[in-house]
Amino acid sequence: MKYPFHVSMDRRRFLKGLGVTLALPAFESLNSGFAATASGARPRRLVYVGSHLGFWPGGFFPQNAGKDFNASMTLKQIERHRGDFTVFSHLDHGLGGGHKCVHSFLSGVKKEESAGFPEKNMSVDQAAAEFSGSRTRYPSITAGLKEGTDMCWTRSGVNIPPVSNPARLFDALFVNSDKASLEAERKRLLHRSSVLDALRESAKTLGGKLNTADRDKLDQYLTSVREVEQRLQMSNEWLDRPKPISPIDRVEDQDRLHIEEMPLLYDLLVLALQTDSTRVATFEIPMGFQTAELEVGSYHGLSHHGKEESRLDQLQIVEAYLMKQFGHLVDRLKEANLFDDTLVALGSGMGNAHTHSNRDLPVLLAGGGLNHQGHLVCPEEKGKRIPLSNLWLSSLQWFGMDIERFGRSTGTFSPMTLA
Repeated sequence: MKYPFHVSMDRRRFLKGLGVTLALPAFESLNSGFAATASGARPRRLVYVGSHLGFWPGGFFPQNAGKDFNASMTLKQIERHRGDFTVFSHLDHGLGGGHKCVHSFLSGVKKEESAGFPEKNMSVDQAAAEFSGSRTRYPSITAGLKEGTDMCWTRSGVNIPPVSNPARLFDALFVNSDKASLEAERKRLLHRSSVLDALRESAKTLGGKLNTADRDKLDQYLTSVREVEQRLQMSNEWLDRPKPISPIDRVEDQDRLHIEEMPLLYDLLVLALQTDSTRVATFEIPMGFQTAELEVGSYHGLSHHGKEESRLDQLQIVEAYLMKQFGHLVDRLKEANLFDDTLVALGSGMGNAHTHSNRDLPVLLAGGGLNHQGHLVCPEEKGKRIPLSNLWLSSLQWFGMDIERFGRSTGTFSPMTLA
């Protein structure tokens, strides 16, 4: 199947036809080989979508609560999925800092404050990736537009940048390396493993000669070494295994607009889940997202709308597009028979970009076979608020992890069971 868009295509006709992109059938044959885990249960998957600038609260949150909520302007784009998602009001991490705090969306912890937490500022996707381990070729896949929004962090506090080139992502999923490339990769992994062995031995000899502060630094260093070793081991396990055959024609590297890449990257992430190349995926939308093709002004500039009606109208066009593409992702997951086994979260570390507020974050949870609540209004009063980390903790437990805390969690998410 050919990718149907060309640079010369009329842009207005393209925008009206959003969601056509790759027509992915269910491909039952792809699922048959790995539809069940060793215990006989279908594997579960996690997808997290984050936008740096979030959504204008007046257009995102419904006015009324419950399953019969009146869809807001933004949520009307996914009205067809009404029974399959929950929108949460008044969830956040209790943090501030504007743009400098957005990176904490999936961790609940600012990078500069991470020393006080056992897992540093590790994001929820990477916690799930550690648990998933070498069950799949890639413990996690991070995709997005341009530089993303810095929302994925390893246990050692290293940021994972997104893959923003659809051709590169396609090749990683479906194109096998030749013998020479495999041998070069094998030698590279062996060399890195030898270096890590030497570094670890050197670190051991230093341990008894260091003060408390330096021992803490050494511990952080060794954690990073262990993390790299785990990734090397996973790479070795999959090095000689052939990649799945792609059900679509190869995605070529060409000069596309950001607006064209979003649905295509979503389609490739669904294929990654469908072929069990990974069970954890993220997608990042930066504040520098290109919006000229929507015939509006700068996305970042529109987020500082000053409550001016014309600017809010333009911002709603951008946010409607973003939500429409999220609906496209849900469509694809349903077509691939993955939706009930996949928990999909959409949101941002920015609550209101106009005021640079990181409170009352826009958060939406879809799929996972849950009894969705429509619009769930959580307590707003100080002392009664529920940390967003509680929801992330529950999503990890839903994924199968036996853990009792994550980030700033105070418990599991009691208003909605994810068991």
